[in-house]
Amino acid sequence: MLKKNGWKDIAEGNLIDKPATALDYKTGSWRAFRPLWIKENCIHCKFCWLYCPDMAIKIEGDKMTGFIYDYCKGCGICAKVCPAKKTAIEMKKETECK
Repeated sequence: MLKKNGWKDIAEGNLIDKPATALDYKTGSWRAFRPLWIKENCIHCKFCWLYCPDMAIKIEGDKMTGFIYDYCKGCGICAKVCPAKKTAIEMKKETECK
């Protein structure tokens, strides 16, 4: 049986091979649920943008314009915080969206 390395076996500061930003790591493929924007229901309050932990909400000027799916992990926070009377963000199973 192979011996697994422990945390003490990892060289200090050697976890990432090069400096990078979140833009270098597209995490959208992790998603099980996808937010869908219902434009006609949106009141452009930008709560979704404010609460999105992945900065995956597109804003142009002072209006929400959609999602950056390459970085959206499908957590659903945007849909939960939407205050519109008819929600402007609906979560769907990723398998239903393709």
